[in-house]
Order: sequence, then C-alpha cells, then structure tokens
Amino acid sequence: MQHEILHRPSYALARIVLASGEQLQAEAGAMVSMSDTITMDTGVRGGLFSGLKRSVLGGESFFINTFTAEQTGEVTVAPSLPGDIEALDLNGQTLLVQSGSFLAATPDVEVDTKWGGGRAFFSSEGLFLLKCTGYGTIFVSSYGAIHQIDLTAGQRYTVDTGHMVAFDDTVQYDVGRSGGWKTTLLSGEGLVCKLTGPGRFYMQTRSEDAFLSWLVPHLPKSG
Repeated sequence: MQHEILHRPSYALARIVLASGEQLQAEAGAMVSMSDTITMDTGVRGGLFSGLKRSVLGGESFFINTFTAEQTGEVTVAPSLPGDIEALDLNGQTLLVQSGSFLAATPDVEVDTKWGGGRAFFSSEGLFLLKCTGYGTIFVSSYGAIHQIDLTAGQRYTVDTGHMVAFDDTVQYDVGRSGGWKTTLLSGEGLVCKLTGPGRFYMQTRSEDAFLSWLVPHLPKSG
C-alpha cells in the first residue's frame, strides 16, 4: 500500500494506492472516489455487537466499508468537515482516537471502543474513545489542521477537550476544570484535558463546538 495526503491542511484528501489483493477499511461515507479495479463491501466489522459498540458508544458509523483491489488501483477518502488528515503507523502499540476522528485503516489494525469513564463523559466528545491496535496504518482526520506534540516522560500539557484527535495509550489523561469555577464558567474554555507523557499527542487547530457556538447566534431568524 502507498498513500499521499493532498490539499492539506484545509481540505485534505487521502489518496491510497492498493496493490492486487490488498484491502482498506474505512468509515461509511468516507470514500470520495475509487478505481474500477477496486471492489467495495459493506459490513459490520467484528460482528453485530462490535458494530453496535462503535455506533452507539463510540460515535462512529455502524457499518465499515472494506475496499479490495482486484488489480492495482486507488481509493480516495476524506472527512466530512474541512480539515486535515494524518497517516499514523502502528507497530504493535495502541492509539486512542477521539470519536469522529477515525477515517480509515489497513485491515491488520483492530478498531474497538474503550471505556473512558467519567473523564470522557465530561469531555463533550463522547463516552468512548476508539482503541486502535495492531500493525499497519491508520488515517485520522480533524477539523482544521493537525498539530503533533511529542510528550517526554512526566511532561504535562493541557488542551481544550474540543481540540483532541488522538494520543498514545502511554499518555495519561484527566479531564477537569481549566481553573476555578469562575475561570471555568467565564473564560470560554470550559473543561480541559490534562495530559502526562510520554507519548504522541495530536490535536486539531479548530473546534467544532466553538464554531457551532459562534454560528448559531448568527443564523438569520425567521420573521
């Protein structure tokens, strides 16, 4: 498999070239185009219960599309919102992906939900994180550009919950207030995620929630 990310960071498109017999799994609706040498099959990866977990608890599509190359060809995928795509290699480690950021992955990457407890519940991003493990490549998407931060052991970092994309499971995290109650309520920051390294962390430069908060008051009102 070969891939390249085009038109980034604002309107990213992932072009993935599959050799004969190679496969790609992608979220329903992520496909933009494909060669006529590629076949697409829609199913529930991991069975009915796994699909329900991903859909109801993980905020992802119930169905997964599997693309198979009968001969060498390409598939292009893109997120629904304007933003970036990052291709991340997994070599046996685990990556936790925020709901809505998973776009596609090679078939040897296992995608499952991970209970985040109260921390994820209060983050406004959903009750569950997607747990991605195995050997292969995973494509994650964002609203805005993706910015990578490499945390050293013990290094602490704070990020607004609406800007999280993915992080290694070696990174410890806690969701809490940005400061005292006055700061939390009046600063416009709300709840934040407090990270402790080591590991990779990926954040998006824009927040869907922040955009909607700005957009709704500016929508024209009916007379």
